[in-house]
Formats: sequence, structure tokens, C-alpha cells
Amino acid sequence: MTATTGPRHRAPDRPPRVRGLPEFGRCAVMGVVNVTPDSFSDGGLWFDAKAAITRGLTLIEQGADLIDVGGESTRPGAGRVDADEELRRVVPVVRELAAAGAVVSVDTTRVEVASAAVAAGARLVNDVSGGLADPAMAAYVAESEVPVVVMHWRGHSRGMQEQAVYSDVVAEVRAELAERMDKVVSAGVHPDAIVLDPGLGFAKTAEHNWPLLAHLDALHDLGRPLLVAASRKTFLGRLLAAEDGTLRPPRGRDDATAAVSALAAAAGAWAVRVHEVPASLDAVKVAAAWQEAR
Repeated sequence: MTATTGPRHRAPDRPPRVRGLPEFGRCAVMGVVNVTPDSFSDGGLWFDAKAAITRGLTLIEQGADLIDVGGESTRPGAGRVDADEELRRVVPVVRELAAAGAVVSVDTTRVEVASAAVAAGARLVNDVSGGLADPAMAAYVAESEVPVVVMHWRGHSRGMQEQAVYSDVVAEVRAELAERMDKVVSAGVHPDAIVLDPGLGFAKTAEHNWPLLAHLDALHDLGRPLLVAASRKTFLGRLLAAEDGTLRPPRGRDDATAAVSALAAAAGAWAVRVHEVPASLDAVKVAAAWQEAR
């Protein structure tokens, strides 16, 4: 029996609490600030530190519960930047947004960047590699007692799509996430400090992303909150493609992103990670009201 054909698990009435973070009372909305020149979603609009800070403050004003700051593109095929450059991009933005009262997450796979960002005020480490890219990450997170997002990951962006091979994507992602979580806990990270992310688009095709979204329930029995990061991703562009097959461009995928936010929230997600906050904030509020009325 596979995860996609097995019994359905009931979404939790309230996602488990994340140690060290506020309780939001509903599915949280995490706003994205890409301090990169080559982001697939915004084309480097926020690459300048001042622009990135302004963007983060705007997302806060719009109601974002958390702000996720990243300095390295993880789009399929992207190359890596060196650690010094990632630090230069990220730390000033984290410092200013944290000083403004934001709950800041740092999107990085490097322990030196995570450490510097936490020192600057970040309260969550969002490691898309789940601790695999930097063997020192889990020990750092354990020692610093900062919560961490452990994402399903099979390799760096440049070659990750070659790893998009599954016989049952839901069962395999669940098993690999469980293994990653066990490794992180073995390194000393408190289980209550872990958030899990199925890694939509990371070593996954569109045909893999949809079953994962439809079967978030299969991940709930791992016992940790789920972060869903579907915003503007290619599988939405493919769904919304023109008749000639031309993909809907990233900025034209925000309505579809909000629809995913509503469905993910109704399925018990702890947070959704999005580029545009207002519509997804409305969506998760609708989902919360829907759940309360059941």
C-alpha cells in the first residue's frame, strides 16, 4: 500500500507549535525577499540591500507573519555564489528587518551564513538542503537552539532535476523527510524546533508536485509542522500555460499561488511561503474560518 493509495490522515486541528517562534493562530504567511540578481520570480528587483529592506518592510505592513531572506538563487540550474557574497547580501537586510520587529527567517544552506544571520536577529533557519549541504548545520542549529526548516532535497540546483525520479513520490518524500528529521534530531536538535517542507520543485517535476500537495495529510503523521512553498513555481506556470504551450510568467501566477495557499492551509499547513502577501493572507484567513465552521 502506497502513501497515495493508503488511508487518508486527518489534518491537525492546529499545527504543532514551533519552539522559539510565536503562535500565529492560523496558517502563517511567510513573505519572500530574494536578495539575488537571478531569482526566477522577480528578476533581481530586490538585489540592492536598500530595495530589499524596503520590500521586507512592505511585506510586514501587508501582514506577513514571517519574512524569509535569501541571498542565493535555488531555481533549477542556478549556480552557487560564494559564502562571502551571500553574507554581504543577506546580513544587512536581516539586521534591519529584525530591528523593525519582523520575525525573520534566513534561507541558506551554509552554517556561516545561518550563524551571522541569527546574530543579526534571524529567528528561523530555512535550510532547503535539510542539513545535507553543510554537515555542520545540524550541530549549529542544536547549539544555538534556533528552529529550522528541514526540506526534502536531493542535490544542488544545477543538477537537481536529474534526481527527479520516483516510483511513489509521496511515499518516498515522506520516508526521506523522516530520515532527515531523525539525523537532525540525532545531532541534538529538539524535535519541537523542526519544520518540514516537502520541497516542491526541488528534484521534482510538475507531475510530482501535485500529488505532494494533494497528500499533505500523508506528511502530518511525521508529527511536525509543514511549510508549503509553491509560490510562482513553474508547475503553476505550466498549469496556466497558453494554448500554444507558453508558460504563464511568474508574476502571472499569484492568483494560483493564493489558491494553493487556501488549500494548503485547509489541509493543516503551518505556513505558506509566498512572494505576494495580501491574497495569500486573505486565503489562509478564509481557510481558518472554513475549518472553524466544520
